[in-house]
Amino acid sequence: MSDVAPLAIAAPKPGRLSRNRTLMRFLRHRLAMIGLAIVLVLTLACAFGPYLLPFDQLQIDIRARFAPPFTGAHLFGTDPLGRDVAARLFMAGRISLLVGFFAMLISTLIGTTIGILAGYRGGWLGAVLMRVVDAFLAFPSIFLLLALAAFIKPGPYTITLIIAVTSWMEIARIVAAEVRSLRERDFILAARMLGLPSSWIMMRELLPNVIGPIIVAASLTVARAILLEAYVSFLGYGIQPPLPSWGNMLNGAQQYLQSAPWLAIVPGLAITLAVTGFNFVGDGLRDALDARSDLH
Repeated sequence: MSDVAPLAIAAPKPGRLSRNRTLMRFLRHRLAMIGLAIVLVLTLACAFGPYLLPFDQLQIDIRARFAPPFTGAHLFGTDPLGRDVAARLFMAGRISLLVGFFAMLISTLIGTTIGILAGYRGGWLGAVLMRVVDAFLAFPSIFLLLALAAFIKPGPYTITLIIAVTSWMEIARIVAAEVRSLRERDFILAARMLGLPSSWIMMRELLPNVIGPIIVAASLTVARAILLEAYVSFLGYGIQPPLPSWGNMLNGAQQYLQSAPWLAIVPGLAITLAVTGFNFVGDGLRDALDARSDLH
């Protein structure tokens, strides 16, 4: 009999095993699955809902003013102009969700770049960058957001940029702290000894090792961006009618709380579900990426 041990030809790589375990922990997280279902249902409803309704979001029917929900063909009733609330809700959801996603992408890019530079370089550059982060954090984000929105013409693109500019600081602090804990590890020291450029070390060695906290922070940033857009639009500094958003739908409904409460309940419930869903997904990602978590 041969003394040669059998080769584990089909053995999966350690990295793949780690990803599989992370995925299984995420799939076993009940709140994360609930949140993911909420996000998917909202996204699909906003993407395809307007095509399934017989009414356009701008179609006015004076004879159907203030129709309550589930009357006739109006699923969620009508507003003071007789416009279908469901059609406006789904179109508003497209804008609110897109603002949330793109604000997350921009703020994550800014925060990750500054965090990696500050954490890896250290010294005076790291100190200056982190003082900039502290300066932004010193102002309450909602007041900074309102101040910027008051001086810039409101619209989906400008609101997205304003929210992103006021939302990157937490990601920068998280990334900087993670990078500082990694920059003296053996694999980074070995890369330096090999003469690899700093850009290679930051992008190819450090970034993959901090991607977990970045993903968690990004998922929570989407919820925060949706809430901020709704808040600013509700106050009249955000997206302006006739372009709908969940926030300006609430703004238009506040004077009808007694006579037509569904005008506020429907967009308010959509905001609540979206924010709750993304927060649940973020909590599930955080627990799944923590190898010590036990999700039985």
